[in-house]
Amino acid sequence: MMRLLFFGIIAICLASCVSQKQLTYLQEDNTTTKDSLIPIQKMKEPYRLQINDLLSIRVKALDDELVNIFNPVSEANPNATGEQRLYYDGFKVDQHGNIRIPILGEIPVLGYTIEEVRKDLEQRLLKDYFKAEANIFVTVKLSGIRFSINGEIGNPGSKIIYRDQATIMEAIGNSGDIPVTGDKTNVVVIRQYPLGQKVHHIDLTSIDAMSSPYYYVQPNDLIIINPLPQKSLGTGVTGLQSFTTILSIVTALTTSILLFIRL
Repeated sequence: MMRLLFFGIIAICLASCVSQKQLTYLQEDNTTTKDSLIPIQKMKEPYRLQINDLLSIRVKALDDELVNIFNPVSEANPNATGEQRLYYDGFKVDQHGNIRIPILGEIPVLGYTIEEVRKDLEQRLLKDYFKAEANIFVTVKLSGIRFSINGEIGNPGSKIIYRDQATIMEAIGNSGDIPVTGDKTNVVVIRQYPLGQKVHHIDLTSIDAMSSPYYYVQPNDLIIINPLPQKSLGTGVTGLQSFTTILSIVTALTTSILLFIRL
């Protein structure tokens, strides 16, 4: 009985602890020990604007006073930066898929790329307000990649990465990383589309994740890191923790049984 109990405890400990394979990001195929060239797609499809996206638009020309009509913030203020300024001075895509720009009015942008919006604005300005000699220069950018990350993550909440593109690994790195109790094999990405939201899954323990269409974060993404079963069971994340927990339970049960028998 003691041998069976001992082997039972060992088996439970091994089954309940978190393996190294569950902890390591972007693992390669174990069949080769040499460095390999992984065909990873660096270029992704251009992002197409969705509702609630926030754009930063600036117009420049030889006549600064004239272009300031189209810019919500004077270019003379070098401190006009930061998340709050982008919120108040950016151009939000409304529920109808339009942005509202001074003088130009409402302009449809839903489903457009950033480059397409820039060309459209330049054509409108040259047609009605400027001549070619004005040398207008229009800059259109996303006001950062805004996403939310929740679950088993070091620092959950809403985040902004001020870049044109960012990977899910960068999003996790900016959020405090996934702890040992987080499930890296089934990261959930809820993404916004013109017709609604879709749920996607990505395995960050496999090198194939870098070729996934969900490897790059898009604005308004919701990333959810689910806990491993070991956390809900409370058996510990390492073999020693599991052994200690189970040994404490067995000791308590044995003590209770002995006390019951003696009564």
